[in-house]
Amino acid sequence: MNWLQRFMAGRYGQDQLNLALLGLYLVLFLLSTLFRAQWLELLAIACLAFSVFRLFSRNAAKRRAENAKFLETVRPLVRWYNVKKCRRQDREHCYFKCPNCGQQLRVPKGKGKISITCRNCGVSFEKKT
Repeated sequence: MNWLQRFMAGRYGQDQLNLALLGLYLVLFLLSTLFRAQWLELLAIACLAFSVFRLFSRNAAKRRAENAKFLETVRPLVRWYNVKKCRRQDREHCYFKCPNCGQQLRVPKGKGKISITCRNCGVSFEKKT
């Protein structure tokens, strides 16, 4: 194992973009074998090659910048997924959007028709919980 540590010293290593590239490789490879599409297989191999290139790269600043751009790009999707997951698991609250500013508001379930005041802009509106 000491040889592997010496070999990886100064190299970039694994990050979120590499994991996404490996996941994309697996999906594309499975699709290429399912549909027997050679162009999908070539695209999958290109994803794998780029992932390996990033893994062993010594230009850490450029790889960090690539990863930061990737994370900035997927952040809205990840946030949307986390909000949906939280709402599915929360059985005690209802979620509403303020009609004025779009702020997400959480109110308890089972209270009937209530007046909700937005904490962000102060607008009141009525909804049934």
